[in-house]
Amino acid sequence: MNPEPERRRPRGVYLLPNAFTSASLFCGFYAIVQAMHGRFEAAAVAIFIAMVLDGLDGRVARMTDTQSAFGAQYDSLSDMVSFGVAPALVMYEWALRDLGRMGWLAAFVYVAGAGLRLARFNTNIGVVDKRYFQGLPSPAAAALVAGLIWIVTDLIDSGMLERPPYMSWVAWALTAYAGVTMVSAAPFYSFKHINLRRRVPFVVAVAIVLGLVLITSYPPGVLFLLFVAYGLSGYLLWFLRWRAGKRLPWREMER
Repeated sequence: MNPEPERRRPRGVYLLPNAFTSASLFCGFYAIVQAMHGRFEAAAVAIFIAMVLDGLDGRVARMTDTQSAFGAQYDSLSDMVSFGVAPALVMYEWALRDLGRMGWLAAFVYVAGAGLRLARFNTNIGVVDKRYFQGLPSPAAAALVAGLIWIVTDLIDSGMLERPPYMSWVAWALTAYAGVTMVSAAPFYSFKHINLRRRVPFVVAVAIVLGLVLITSYPPGVLFLLFVAYGLSGYLLWFLRWRAGKRLPWREMER
């Protein structure tokens, strides 16, 4: 008796996960349009919303078993716009334009870093330790850039701060740092090993609630500080591993 032929999935595009990806792409485009009209706070918030949507599309695809090569490629292209081009252009319009050539060079370093980071990530799937990212993830880099814009714009609009004359150079340094860190070898925790279906102590649930309360108390400041801490954590972890004589996670997998 001949075995039944393996049932192949029909070719096509899965609607649900790609809808989240399209929404993330739209937020990146929307951020650029808002920056062109001088609405920088709206542009920064749009980038953060894109980051949330980007985190959902992959989870939805895995939960509904609708992963596809098309979805993976579409997600990368969306990330390049929402977390590569959009943050750089928003930051350029907000602060880097005043620096002339130095300004657009910093913006380009960021865009190039995002592109190289995404290309390296796609080619290293299945090679690196999934517990760590090699270099700062592009959504986190975008959150650094957008977070600075959001908190400073909010403080200026509320009358609590006058725009400092050195703000353009602060923006330049942060943009260049984010771009370079994306292509660095620093290991950043991916948090992919966290199992949301596993039982956790009650104190963890309390900590999550307190964390949400803290974020909602002042979203621009709390989110910016969280991503600044995360943006520095990779170099700290790199130093601690070097001091302990440990190799980088992906080097250990090469043994």
